[in-house]
Amino acid sequence: MYEAKIGIVEDEFIIASDLRQLLEELNYVVPKPCKSYDAAVLMLEKESPDLVLLDIQIDGDKDGIDLGMHIRSNYDIPIIFLTANSDKATVERAKKVQPNAYLSKPFNKKDLLLSIEIALSNFNMQQAPDKKKSADNYLIKGALFIKDGQYFHKVKFDDVQYIESEGAYVTFHMAAKKFLVRGSIPEYLDKINAKNFFRVHRSYAVNLDKVDLINSSFLKINETEIPISKNFRDELLAQLNTGL
Repeated sequence: MYEAKIGIVEDEFIIASDLRQLLEELNYVVPKPCKSYDAAVLMLEKESPDLVLLDIQIDGDKDGIDLGMHIRSNYDIPIIFLTANSDKATVERAKKVQPNAYLSKPFNKKDLLLSIEIALSNFNMQQAPDKKKSADNYLIKGALFIKDGQYFHKVKFDDVQYIESEGAYVTFHMAAKKFLVRGSIPEYLDKINAKNFFRVHRSYAVNLDKVDLINSSFLKINETEIPISKNFRDELLAQLNTGL
């Protein structure tokens, strides 16, 4: 399972190091922190973070607000501004970036976790304000952030083997882990919008890339046998062009 990747842009070495340590304790993937606009632009291109923690005051001629505007123009990811005591003009500039959350210095692990949750939630609502969302799960960049205990885990759709419906919930099955979330198979297939996922039964949708064998009545992923219903069989076999 792939954990969420969070970029840090902070010019104070001690703060950046402490922040990185806190994030890693929360099981996030954290690239090397950046302290300037130019370094952060390169980090964004190379690392493709899922969320950026961004100090307003950074090294160089361009500040964190300039970088925030660059992110808004070029990336579809949430931003958390790190703030200390800023003057009114700076605060007004920061508002124009429409950050997903603010984290005030000094911060602790609880504040950090809460800010990340708020950022993901706010970003999710901005992305699809007309759709009802689960309070615990957020869609972003071809993956679903699923809340498991106090943490958010990033479940990449490519890693999902199959989806199983269980009443008002669905289970995402992966090689070594599974997650139960509220919703229906059609709802999540609409979110995933990937050609390699296919509905094979009222209670199952599969990632065709993970299928090991198939016949006219069932398929197997690893050792799990998944039924194929008559309603979906012809379309599935036509797509696979198996000739069965």
